[in-house]
Amino acid sequence: MDNEPTFVIESRIQLSSALAEASEIEHNLMCLYLYAMFSLKRSPEEGVSPHELDTINRWRQVILSVALEEMTHLTLVSNLLSAIGVGPNFMRPNFPTSPGYYPADLIIELAPFNLDTIEHFIYLERPRSQELADGASFEHQQTYTRLSEKGRLMPTSGDYATVSSLYLNIKEAVVQLAGKHGEANFFCGPRDQQIGPLDSALPGLVLITNTQQALAAIDTIIAQGEGAMTLKDSHFQRFCSIRDEYRALLKRNPDFQPARPVARNPLMRKPLNPVRRVWVDDAISAQFMDLANALYTMMLRVLVQIYTIEDRPKKAKAILIEASQTLMHAMATVAETLTFLPASDKQPGVHAGMSFAMVRFLMPLKQITEKRLMVERCGEFLAALSHLKGSLEAWHDVSLMQGCIRQLTATEQNIREVQQQISAMPEVTPRRQDESAAVLSQTPAPISSKPEPEPLGIEVSETEAIRLTYEGKKCIHSRHCVTELPLVFKANTPGKWIFAENTHPEYLATVARACPSGAIQYSRKDGGPEEPVPDVNIMRIRENGPYAFLADLVLDGKKFGKRATLCRCGQSQNKPFCDGAHNTAEFVATGNPQTLDDTPLAVRNGPLEVHRISNGPLSVQGNLEICAGTGRVVLRTASARLCRCGHSQNKPLCDNSHVAVNFEDKVPGNIT
Repeated sequence: MDNEPTFVIESRIQLSSALAEASEIEHNLMCLYLYAMFSLKRSPEEGVSPHELDTINRWRQVILSVALEEMTHLTLVSNLLSAIGVGPNFMRPNFPTSPGYYPADLIIELAPFNLDTIEHFIYLERPRSQELADGASFEHQQTYTRLSEKGRLMPTSGDYATVSSLYLNIKEAVVQLAGKHGEANFFCGPRDQQIGPLDSALPGLVLITNTQQALAAIDTIIAQGEGAMTLKDSHFQRFCSIRDEYRALLKRNPDFQPARPVARNPLMRKPLNPVRRVWVDDAISAQFMDLANALYTMMLRVLVQIYTIEDRPKKAKAILIEASQTLMHAMATVAETLTFLPASDKQPGVHAGMSFAMVRFLMPLKQITEKRLMVERCGEFLAALSHLKGSLEAWHDVSLMQGCIRQLTATEQNIREVQQQISAMPEVTPRRQDESAAVLSQTPAPISSKPEPEPLGIEVSETEAIRLTYEGKKCIHSRHCVTELPLVFKANTPGKWIFAENTHPEYLATVARACPSGAIQYSRKDGGPEEPVPDVNIMRIRENGPYAFLADLVLDGKKFGKRATLCRCGQSQNKPFCDGAHNTAEFVATGNPQTLDDTPLAVRNGPLEVHRISNGPLSVQGNLEICAGTGRVVLRTASARLCRCGHSQNKPLCDNSHVAVNFEDKVPGNIT
């Protein structure tokens, strides 16, 4: 393939045009994968066996993890566009794309999950070195070449056989143009308007301010997806694995159908060309489709605001990123509900689907009015939801109606959350250096104001001066107690093993404060000093081990104490606490990661709220210094999402690896 046509890039404007096309492709692929995922069946009542359903559920997680990485790719390309002073591109053509818009071999259209669609995904993600056939139903009807000539001022789209070929041309152009203009002149865009690993848990994010970082971003895109032959978890390899499993299930059951029969290329309006398109004109389905697309375009508009408004306070940026993620959850809920509904009485047996319809423009809102306009839009969504619920009451299929109403209720909760998030944005003010930069994907549970009863399993030993408690389920056996006060803590002693009367209360208090897990607590009865609130909230990262917190802790919405050691390997049977499982699991993770941001915080203490996101990371809110085992500062922040599945490539931060590995820790009352 050395003689394949190239994408000529000789100027900053031509590079920005090539990157704009790359943005569209990543955006398109994300939509294609999500559409197929939404069509997957959810229960045995849909005609699949328990074993088949388990496999389908695993495929859903795999496709979701790929879609998240496509979001990473879109974000990295947007970062690079921003870095060279241009700005992001979140526009793209509607589905299906017309011939000529992309190279002839690049067929972009929405299709339900089936073997043919998986073959198409493999074809889209194929390495440059492999000649593969596309899915049979993805017809390559026209052959043409897009010419990109040297010496022109206007950017013109060239040809490329694979997406990785486009990125290789972009990579070469970045090196040449940075050398031509000088790095400082070429990477002239504001760093603060990019989205980095402290802002989002998308896997593989980097901020771009120089050539090395730009090339690393492009390498991440190529390695995660297109052209990666040797990487086990590349998109190409993951889709190949799904295809192989699919074929094996078909051998066992030739009637196996893992997905609902959703429309191919659904549309909101009657098409001029009806071929390979389905007009969704069922009254209720059309309303669902309208809502899903409106949520989608608002999510894009929020991203535009993040990338284009200058001198935005970090707190406001974090709120907007969180709002975009919440809008994505709301969109996905409506989009999947849509796949249970009929598309049209003219297409019997065909289910509806979301079309990811685009608006004519995504120009940024003025910063002084953005809050008002976005809150107003949320109000319109809520009104539409109320109308939809009323329409469903007359639905002839009662069981389907109830399921849809449950989904709409979840969507309503998401939209109200977005409304609250945006309403909480600070007014337009000069940026403050002490505001936090990280973002959470869920709102923490409220702190319980009621005193909690003494849990079972707590051992008590007390004197007239001090009351000592020990909670075994929190203990990590650091052995401070049994080595420093062996006459008080008598290990391997049957029955009572803690004898507070055997030493002075000051010594007991000192050893209790040294207990990193918080298993040992004390309260003074003689008027002596209680354990002080830490002046600095600290989380230490243990080499190949857990997180050790020292702060005024609120854990899962409840007052906890000052010390806790929490699992980060994902193997503990006593989550969120460490139980030593990292040792038997031979967990490997450095306790000395690179520094992310050591900018001093204006306030270093105060309540620290730590809560588990169901089947996801630890969400932390409050001033915190995350330190390596050596004491070096890794990150100072007021909010973060910490990996607890053990698989993040960006430890200690979450990068959504929990989705790909199907990490499970369901937290009652929490949203996944």
